[in-house]
Amino acid sequence: MAYFERIDTSTFRATEHVGGAWVEEEQHIAAALGLLVHAVEQDRDARRDDHLVVARMSYDILGTVPVDVVDLAVEVLRPGRTIELVEAVLSHAGRAVVRLRAWLMQTRDTTALAGTALPRIKPPEEMEPVDPTRDWPGGFIRSIEVRRDHHELGHGAFWARTAHALVAGEESSRTAAFAGMLDVSNGMAIRADPREVLFPNLDLTAHFFAQPQGEWVGYDTTVSFGAAGIGLTHTIIHDHTGPIGAHSQVLTVRPR
Repeated sequence: MAYFERIDTSTFRATEHVGGAWVEEEQHIAAALGLLVHAVEQDRDARRDDHLVVARMSYDILGTVPVDVVDLAVEVLRPGRTIELVEAVLSHAGRAVVRLRAWLMQTRDTTALAGTALPRIKPPEEMEPVDPTRDWPGGFIRSIEVRRDHHELGHGAFWARTAHALVAGEESSRTAAFAGMLDVSNGMAIRADPREVLFPNLDLTAHFFAQPQGEWVGYDTTVSFGAAGIGLTHTIIHDHTGPIGAHSQVLTVRPR
């Protein structure tokens, strides 16, 4: 099972497992965000052998995309020996849909300095399984497993994982796999019933201060709505070692 099937070097066919939560015939953008990181890392490995890591990924979501064939293009905007800025663009029928700008950085040993004041959430084995399809439709939501500690209005701590590969028959890094799950956060700590209020995100920017490990992605998520139709979803990202980064999404809040 996979979210995409490769057609050629830069073309992929989306499978039924990327069906969207707002409109099932459109892609849930989560898996595509992981596919873009996968493409950036494959381009990196084709050009160099020092394995710079993706430390920041900033996505602009330019529109919706059907569950269909998509194209990917990768360009190095700022080459460097220890730091690179790379752009990847996902397109459908010649129209850019998602644009990623990723900073790649050289790693070094800072074990003696490592630490964070960010609080940990309970591990997944101490949280209760929940059925995300109670709130959301779509092939992507059906493809994930969720465990949640608590959920109050606009705030939740939870874990999610999937058994689906990003691309059929291909190994992807844990960073790419985590990137493909980050967009889950906006729908798991909801502030308003999605049957009454639309609140899709226009972007997602994530920063990692440690490289992800394990199959479970942890989220400590807060959703805020302003009084003028703009919202914010902010998440502290966890793996089994504890907090490893954060991501934010700006929302367009639209009562139905």
